[in-house]
Amino acid sequence: MEQQFCQSCGMPLTPEILGTNADGSRNEEYCIYCYKDGAFTGDFTMEEMVEFCAQFVEEYNKNTGQNLSREEYKGVLRQYYPNLKRWQLPANQLPHATSPIKQQLIDEVNALGIKGMPHIDNLFVLQGSFVNMEYTINGNKVKLLDDNATYWGNQVEKGDGRCFGIACDEHYILVSEYGKDGADAELVVFKRRG
Repeated sequence: MEQQFCQSCGMPLTPEILGTNADGSRNEEYCIYCYKDGAFTGDFTMEEMVEFCAQFVEEYNKNTGQNLSREEYKGVLRQYYPNLKRWQLPANQLPHATSPIKQQLIDEVNALGIKGMPHIDNLFVLQGSFVNMEYTINGNKVKLLDDNATYWGNQVEKGDGRCFGIACDEHYILVSEYGKDGADAELVVFKRRG
């Protein structure tokens, strides 16, 4: 069977990462990170998608046996993306990310007033295994998220070589701080919504 690729980000599609239509059925053209509940999870231009996906260059290199720099990988994406369905559609025909919970979560994260964290203006759908870090709480190592779930999330640079990571769903908001590749992760906020 021929390998299918997400028509937004180019990721290989497998049954467990298919996006969802408005009625909850699986979408065969887009991945869950790009397309959820019948709309794109982020209102990107093609160049913004290139910038966002370039952070995954190490994973691309691992899967392809290449050793591209981030800038070289951006060049590959700029050549590849115009062939994908999302980037061939006129902007007024794209189903934009208008999920009400997404804006609610953005507002709730910004309302936390975390010192040093820039204002958040977007969240993306991320796989739990990608954002589920290990924290030391009361001397025990624990993970607080589900590797198999998807979360609305983002990563923002703090300015001192560390980042804030955000992961939210309908029940919880988690904000952490960590170094390169999730090193020395510290829990900043973990709270139940509502």
